[in-house]
Amino acid sequence: MITDGLLMLGVLLALSCALIVLERTTGWKLFKFVPGMVLMYLLCATLNSLGVFGQDDATREPIAQVKDVLLPAMIFLFLFGCDLRKIIRLGPKLLLTFFVASLSLSVGMVVVYLLFQGAVHSEAWKVFGALLASWTGGSANMVAVQDILQAPENIFGYALITDTIGYSVWLMLMFASVAVSPRFDKWTKANTGYLDTHAGELEDEKHPVTVSSLSIVVFGSIFVSTLSIWIGSLLPEWGAVVNGTTWSILIVSLLGLVVAVTPLGRTAGSGEVATLMLFVVIGQIASGSDFSAITQAPIYLLMGALVLIFHAGVMVLYAKLTKTELFSLAVASTANVGGIASAPVVAAAFNKQLVPVGVLYALIGSFMGTFVGLLAAQIMSAL
Repeated sequence: MITDGLLMLGVLLALSCALIVLERTTGWKLFKFVPGMVLMYLLCATLNSLGVFGQDDATREPIAQVKDVLLPAMIFLFLFGCDLRKIIRLGPKLLLTFFVASLSLSVGMVVVYLLFQGAVHSEAWKVFGALLASWTGGSANMVAVQDILQAPENIFGYALITDTIGYSVWLMLMFASVAVSPRFDKWTKANTGYLDTHAGELEDEKHPVTVSSLSIVVFGSIFVSTLSIWIGSLLPEWGAVVNGTTWSILIVSLLGLVVAVTPLGRTAGSGEVATLMLFVVIGQIASGSDFSAITQAPIYLLMGALVLIFHAGVMVLYAKLTKTELFSLAVASTANVGGIASAPVVAAAFNKQLVPVGVLYALIGSFMGTFVGLLAAQIMSAL
């Protein structure tokens, strides 16, 4: 059993390193079905279930403190590319499609929870708030909501499993939809001409990663994180949702949007460093999970499937009423459910020149996902 907090942190860092390197260098098919982040969760949760990690405060405190600093820093860095000027240039119809996708997922989550709340854990509303944060933003938003609401770690794993399976199936469906796009657009009588004005005009200039850029990204983000935590601790708390962590997340989110419109927003390495931080945060959460109650997972999977079915129905109805093309629907939906890793890929499957639309969709979600999840959690708690 590991009872040294620093050694436990070292183990989490080593696992993160191994999985990131393997996922990006081996080409193993395993990673196409189970992302490295999910394997990180499963491995750490398994080690904890087997009693490898000590449970005393002395062991856990160093890792918890590291996670508390990394979480706001990670969100701050993920928002570096979220330039509001470029998002506005997407135009009203593309933006409306994205927000309809987010709203349909939010309403679906609340309705499904209302129907099944008697069959799940009494604090499952926190877990579904975290799941919705992922399905309207990304994994970073999910762990942010989990941290703010203190969702029970033993059932938070169900949200991650549901997220992974739901995302994998949804991504396959979105790729498959490319083949029926012409017929769908004909059925909705969509006019795709307006997309041509966006093709290629949203591309970002690429910059090489240097020691200077890494120092800005790593040291600067940690400073912003610690400053936001200090300020958040001074601000008032309201109920279970608005606390010091909520304030710190809000502060770094707003600062991230400000930085995104400055030259600092194009600092190379921000996304890569944020991804490294995400693995460590996921590892810390997973190290407190226990698979002893895994038999409850099927009900969470069913609820997640029903949310996605509701979402699909709303999007098809919206497309018919507004004569929207399948490209916008598929990319908006993928940007919500899958995030920055998959939205550009789906966009490229339709039209490679419109990849930036997928990127910007996902960046919108990365900013608002946390707050959507918190709002829905509050509603589900009231229900």
